Amino acid sequence: MSSSNRRAISVLVVSTLAFTVCFMVWMMFGVIGIPLKKQLGLSATQFGLLTATPVLTGSLVRVPLGIWTDRFGGRIVLFITMLACVVPIWLMAYATEYWHFLVLGLFVGLAGGSFSVGTPYVARWFPKNQQGFAMGVFGAGNSGAAVNKFVAPVIVVALGWTMVPQVYAAIMLGTALIFWFGSAHDPAHLVPPTKGGFAAQLKALKDPRVLKYCQYYSIVFGGYVGLSLWMVQYYVGEYGLDLRVAALLAACFSLPGGVLRAIGGWLSDKHGAHKVTWWVMWVSWICLFLLSYPQTDFTIQTLNGPQTFHIGLNVYTFTALMFILGIAWAFGKASVFKYISNDYPQNIGAISGIVGLAGGMGGFILPILFGYLLDLTGVRSSAFMLLYGVVWVSLIWMYLTEVRTRDVLGGEPQGAVAGSRS
Repeated sequence: MSSSNRRAISVLVVSTLAFTVCFMVWMMFGVIGIPLKKQLGLSATQFGLLTATPVLTGSLVRVPLGIWTDRFGGRIVLFITMLACVVPIWLMAYATEYWHFLVLGLFVGLAGGSFSVGTPYVARWFPKNQQGFAMGVFGAGNSGAAVNKFVAPVIVVALGWTMVPQVYAAIMLGTALIFWFGSAHDPAHLVPPTKGGFAAQLKALKDPRVLKYCQYYSIVFGGYVGLSLWMVQYYVGEYGLDLRVAALLAACFSLPGGVLRAIGGWLSDKHGAHKVTWWVMWVSWICLFLLSYPQTDFTIQTLNGPQTFHIGLNVYTFTALMFILGIAWAFGKASVFKYISNDYPQNIGAISGIVGLAGGMGGFILPILFGYLLDLTGVRSSAFMLLYGVVWVSLIWMYLTEVRTRDVLGGEPQGAVAGSRS
């Protein structure tokens, strides 16, 4: 193995580790928010806002971080981003009021911006025909959401929720140092600054393809983040489970949704981003349709008198559907970024930052809407009803712009091919 290949693999390994830890920290409120909800007496909407606050910052910083990665290199940008999170994470243990957690959550949310740094940083170390796989491996750091569900409940039960931020701050600091000494910098990967700065980069939103990829990512990533934050309390409320059991079952969605992203990258390299994304949306549509059905009791009149029936998902069927949904979204997260590496090879950092922003904003807005719908209707499955509607939008948009131009079994649509040459 050549020295350049060894460096590329080293960069991929430590970057994936760093992103996993960043994602674990980013999802922290998904677990510690449950004792906080009880301690602070929060409504479902307030709980949704609490869990979503870090996602807001992590989303908003993705565009500038992606641009700075193009200009200064991913090594220094990711290292500084991780260091900037250590103190806010630690201070979380000393917060006592609701607004304390919201403010600190905004700073902790910087960790979520690591994705738009690592994606272009890792991709540029690999040839084009391996970039989908490399970005998929890095994106498997989404499994930090599952790691959080394994680690945080154990700490909460054994030592109390205040110990979780302290442990996470130490892990973040140690991982930042490992990343620095295990990564590398190549000046050839830098992209000259674009005239006009941020404003010029944001003009990419005028490109209908970028808007379409933002829509796709708002469901496969935004939905993943939203449900990762929401599922533990959903299991506790819907099925009356203990915190540790609820977190373990919720990880059945979060873990494949992160780890299998690498396979999604490989499939996208082999079969094309279009084909993978199309089937991802259809699998999502079916799963969300079934998940949307609320627990229902109904009575019908028969010859022998009234008969009452119950329809609803038991915990095993529910978890199986969530597992399938997690796999589909893992593939979808990788396939969307394969679109970007195909269509914008010279501008991966900025475009991935914009698309990542859209996905992150989905992850911010969805938990708040989940809470609002729960407070409004009292139906927990209303969260899945909302996601079902979002998937409909993606399917219709994809059909109108891609599927009509070429059979889904025939490869990449004409528009995508033409766009990648422009």
